[in-house]
Amino acid sequence: MILRPQLDDVKSIGYYLGKIVLGFGIAMLLPFIAGLVFFREVNPSLHFLIGAEISILIGLGLDCFCRTDKDLNTAQGMVVISLSWLVAMVLGAIPLFLSGHYKSFLDVCFETMSGLTTTGLILVQDLDHVSRTHNLWRHLGPFIGGQGIAIIAISFLLGGTSGALKMYVGEARDEKLVPNIIHTSRFIWLISIVYLILGTIVLGIVGIFIGLKPPSAFFHGACIFMAGFDTAGFAPQSQNILYYHSLAFEIVAIVFMVLGSLNFNLHYQLWTGNHKEIWKSIETRTLLLITMLVSLITLVGLKHFGVYSGAAVLFRKGFFHVISGHTTTGYMTIYAQQFIQEWGDFALTLIIFSMALGGCACSTAGGIKMLRVGIIFKALREDIKKILLPDSAIVAQKFHHIRTMFLEEKLVRGVLIVTFGYLLLYGLGALVGVALGYPFLESLFESTSAAANVGLSCGITDASMPTILKITYIIEMWAGRLEVMSVFALLGFLVSFVKGR
Repeated sequence: MILRPQLDDVKSIGYYLGKIVLGFGIAMLLPFIAGLVFFREVNPSLHFLIGAEISILIGLGLDCFCRTDKDLNTAQGMVVISLSWLVAMVLGAIPLFLSGHYKSFLDVCFETMSGLTTTGLILVQDLDHVSRTHNLWRHLGPFIGGQGIAIIAISFLLGGTSGALKMYVGEARDEKLVPNIIHTSRFIWLISIVYLILGTIVLGIVGIFIGLKPPSAFFHGACIFMAGFDTAGFAPQSQNILYYHSLAFEIVAIVFMVLGSLNFNLHYQLWTGNHKEIWKSIETRTLLLITMLVSLITLVGLKHFGVYSGAAVLFRKGFFHVISGHTTTGYMTIYAQQFIQEWGDFALTLIIFSMALGGCACSTAGGIKMLRVGIIFKALREDIKKILLPDSAIVAQKFHHIRTMFLEEKLVRGVLIVTFGYLLLYGLGALVGVALGYPFLESLFESTSAAANVGLSCGITDASMPTILKITYIIEMWAGRLEVMSVFALLGFLVSFVKGR
């Protein structure tokens, strides 16, 4: 029997949602201050003051009217997280809509969701003339969303409640770096901010060497790092990474894409001196193996079919996009239409495969995740052993991920459910594209890019595409970032209002 939610349940959800909205509103003050102090852009800065005021008022209102001492349960935590991403999409779109660089509010919501979920698909108009203040917010969105919207509230606005843990888990994170979830959240921010400083400096120096003026070089460096480390693929210029025409810039971008796709727990192990973990983990081994295989096959295919010939071109246009797709970043050194016109079906299929699998769990990357892929291979190996060995033989499969663990049936079942959810998202999005008249492979490419939070595009994503496709991709980006389960929890919560007793 389904129980109908009570007033206390709604208040608990509203209270914690208010904390997240409040934190998101405070984050909007960053581009407001930067716009006034550093960029001298008064009107764009005021757009963020308006957005921040609306967000903070809504957050304080929810905090006041829904105040409760009751903690969240697991289902409520997932509902809070699912709602928070939708609310953040609408609120985060307000200052961008006021910029006048979007054809409709739906387009702004699309791009805001794309940024927050670290996808990187864009619908902005005349990007090359967007103000620095608005561009900063476009790149702060992935930096906030990559670490997790709830991480802001957990780190700074919540005490050590069990509700904080439920929200952390609801945001598709199930690994604590340290025993205390508040300290875990703060350490994630510490890692990210330290990397941000270092990444901005490195990219800024490279930018100066390729001819950018220092203020512009470090602004571009900060933007590219935030979108690169958080695997979003946004860039300040419409040509994306191609704009810089620099091998050095592309190599540094690859390094940060890979760093962003690694598990935050692995970063913690490396920071605390446990360097052996990177070679022992099933996740990094799986990532390395699949990346090498896909890269080799893709590069051989591109060379065989005469798409690219020289080693330098194969690296900058072939290998770069395999890494960009596999880490679910979406940075590009070619134009979107070149995937269709030059790469051909074979190479395009390999990129779809890379995007679908994605990066590591508990990272800023999207997709099915390497940990799940590794576990599926381990489970398959175990089943083959059971078939080949005598019935009396006991098969116990182990794997190493931070610690040595046994391959249990419950774990494998959970992995397969989430994997099936992703495959369903990829397929349904592709069917919508086909129904609207787009070729199947291109539709699958774009759908996988949206649901796996990648951002590579073969040209379908455009402000002129049908409204139903924009909404489909928004849902895919949202569900893909939350790894499906939190979305199911929200749907179940809504159904319980109607059918519950």
